[in-house]
Amino acid sequence: MQLSEFNFPFDASLVATEPVLPREHAKLLVLSPRDHSITHHRIADMPELLASGDLLVVNDTRVRPARVKGRKPSGRSVDILFVKRMTERDWEVLMKGTWREGQVIEVAPDASLTVLGRQGSRTMVRIEGSMPVTQWFDMHGCMPLPPYIKRQPTQRDFEWYQTIFAKEEGAIAAPTAGLHFTPALLTRLAERRVEVAKVTLHVGVGTFRPVTVDRIEEHRMEPEYVEVGAETVHAIEEAKRRKGKVVAVGTTVVRALESAASGTGTLRPYQGETSLFIAPGYRFKVVEGLLTNFHLPQTTLLMLVSAFAGTPLLRQAYEEAVRARYRFYSYGDAMLVRDREASARG
Repeated sequence: MQLSEFNFPFDASLVATEPVLPREHAKLLVLSPRDHSITHHRIADMPELLASGDLLVVNDTRVRPARVKGRKPSGRSVDILFVKRMTERDWEVLMKGTWREGQVIEVAPDASLTVLGRQGSRTMVRIEGSMPVTQWFDMHGCMPLPPYIKRQPTQRDFEWYQTIFAKEEGAIAAPTAGLHFTPALLTRLAERRVEVAKVTLHVGVGTFRPVTVDRIEEHRMEPEYVEVGAETVHAIEEAKRRKGKVVAVGTTVVRALESAASGTGTLRPYQGETSLFIAPGYRFKVVEGLLTNFHLPQTTLLMLVSAFAGTPLLRQAYEEAVRARYRFYSYGDAMLVRDREASARG
């Protein structure tokens, strides 16, 4: 398929810069590929939109406050995003501007980093300081909001940009579909006998790396860490046994579950990295429903949802979302794809 096929309807004025509060008041566009219907709801309606026995699978990754401001010896500031820990003190980072190997950049009164070299698009650095790195992030870092949110992160983003499921620290971005959930909504879902299971996918550069090839089949995902435990595998098996639907909360959950089933076609516990790229034509092995936010045009996220919902219906849904002034992207509204036909392939 051509990249241009994923240039979906979009209005820049719809990009949400902060969430709707309470979170369950966000709009929810519900798609049914089986009868090609599109209906309007709220996140708060999810207990009525799901059936008793359904299983929601969420991502329990925790966003690391790993965006920091540094200062070069010249006095010029530099924005640094810590992407991946290699050792306790050595990290891969994204860092704009020019630098030289061995250069020291001050990042706090009691901490600095030394540039070790370059690996692809990322820079290797070593953190020097007296305190543990995770404690240093908590004291000096801020939330790594996406670049399309045109404001500086604030203290409120420490709560806003973290799901209530967040436990395993390691992501550089939130699994945004999970941001819509509140304890009150989970209580109502439990009363409906909708269960919840967890996976871990540490959202990294791979999720957001731009697609730069004309034919999307040539795109290669960068690896991200995934863990699908035996308890979650058992919960999914039980849901399918009782004819409940397995509903992924976010594209990261889809990739985690489908990666765990990609070897044999049967879901098994899995711990390791995944580079799975899901695009139209992919046959899903585990996931039967999907809650997701509205994504940037020409991204792997949009391609995954196209594979799940079918490209023509998804394009129609985006046209309707723009017309109805839905809020887009991380802090925006959501869509629920359900009653999916097994043959829906984009």
